[in-house]
Amino acid sequence: MKQIALPLSAASDSPPRIVVGNANAGAIDALLEPATWPFHSAILSGPPRSGKSLLARWFVEAGHGDALDDADRMDEDAVFHSWNRAQETGRPLLIVSARRRGEGEGRWQVSLPDLGSRLGAALELEIGDPDEEMLGELIDVHAQMRRLSLDPSATDYLVPRCERSHVGVENLVAAIDRLSLERKQPPTLAIWREALIELYGSEGSGGDPRPL
Repeated sequence: MKQIALPLSAASDSPPRIVVGNANAGAIDALLEPATWPFHSAILSGPPRSGKSLLARWFVEAGHGDALDDADRMDEDAVFHSWNRAQETGRPLLIVSARRRGEGEGRWQVSLPDLGSRLGAALELEIGDPDEEMLGELIDVHAQMRRLSLDPSATDYLVPRCERSHVGVENLVAAIDRLSLERKQPPTLAIWREALIELYGSEGSGGDPRPL
């Protein structure tokens, strides 16, 4: 499992590193080669808490180009001018959106025709859901952020029972940390179990208790 260290200017509440795994490896490979992007532009989308903003920060601070975070919430004229500026200067522009472009409920539907046609020519990158190997790495990262000391066996126990999403990992580690503080106890198996039951109503995210 590869990792990307965050720049020193990253906020103190950011993970100490970006985990590179099945969910984001393809997107990161493309971010490393912005010279190949059509019209010097790419659109990065993905599920909540999947590291889109962190990757945008890394992209800018590593000197690869400029970035627009939460572009789907920005004024469309501002996005349009940023795209035009990228064409004028030749400096790559990473456009980050919580939603994929296109028609349909929940999609990023651009109303400005000129912007829509230009974004349609950009390279589309997407972050997916993590597999089990990446889930384990993410659990470790979130535990480090909270200075939570987890036994090495924690990932073996938690990964098969955790919701397969970036938000699911974050919520699970947060619940373990809170319960450990409330009980004034180290985060042992009993607390891992309690956190799972609190989040899912059982010891597994699928709704059915899973064997130990």
